[in-house]
Amino acid sequence: MTVSGNGYSGPVTRSNVYRTAGGTILRISESEDGALKVERLQGEEWIAGRVGMAGLRRASTTTRLSASEVRSLPA
Repeated sequence: MTVSGNGYSGPVTRSNVYRTAGGTILRISESEDGALKVERLQGEEWIAGRVGMAGLRRASTTTRLSASEVRSLPA
């Protein structure tokens, strides 16, 4: 799988989706070399997010979405 946008293009080994306490939904992808790509869901579109937002996934009030929850989101 190749991801492009945010100036990054390369193989992605891992991608997870999270919901913050404030309701923001983040998709965070990490490449084999450790580069991060952050996207946030705005309406029906995934838009580029600041890489610094990746830290929100570690907050105790942020939850990782289940596979069924992720399937219900826009691709």
